[in-house]
Amino acid sequence: MKRLVQPELLDTLPPDDPRARRSRRDLHRVNAWMRNPALLARALANHWRAPAPRQITELGAGDGNFLLAVAKTIAPRWPKVNVALLDRQPIVSSATFAAFTSLGWRAEAVVTDVFAWPPANHDIVITNLFLHHFEEPRLAELLRLIVARTRLFVALEPRRAAWPLFCSRMLWVIGGNEVTRHDAPVSVRAGFSGPELSALWPDRKGWQLTEQSAGPFSHLFIAQKTT
Repeated sequence: MKRLVQPELLDTLPPDDPRARRSRRDLHRVNAWMRNPALLARALANHWRAPAPRQITELGAGDGNFLLAVAKTIAPRWPKVNVALLDRQPIVSSATFAAFTSLGWRAEAVVTDVFAWPPANHDIVITNLFLHHFEEPRLAELLRLIVARTRLFVALEPRRAAWPLFCSRMLWVIGGNEVTRHDAPVSVRAGFSGPELSALWPDRKGWQLTEQSAGPFSHLFIAQKTT
């Protein structure tokens, strides 16, 4: 299946549009069924060997609830982590910030385009269902920014394959709204398979790369700095 990047409806809607709010709620359920929070938590535990990181940054963080679900698993082992939730839209709620605080983490929203991401030291950078929005030249540019800013990068993306595509067309069964039903197959067709992200990574010598299918529907990419 050839990779095809097309616009997703959720990206075109104002954040307070009722259809957008409903689709974000659908995405919480979809992430849970994909097991992405558990997959991300396991990848972090297996690949960050130092003491607890000081900073985790999520690119394309949306409402922040994905990283919050991850934090609920790993906060007992990683106390006092600072979290940057980077997105173009300011949609992280006060309840979500409070939930991070209750775990002993400090979260802040960084409202900016990812290509205007301020240079800083980010121990860990993560993305979830975000990289597939970009065609290869723009994606390669983003990966170059990530290389310069972190020691561990973990990305979970749709797996581009027949079974995930079939299931993405069945979200009407669980009540997914029209935005979710449109965007899910678009996301899968724009997803990844094989070593496609590894091939775009700009520094093959200084990093250990892992790329594989994960869970029933996901594609996992991990880049860990070795020098």
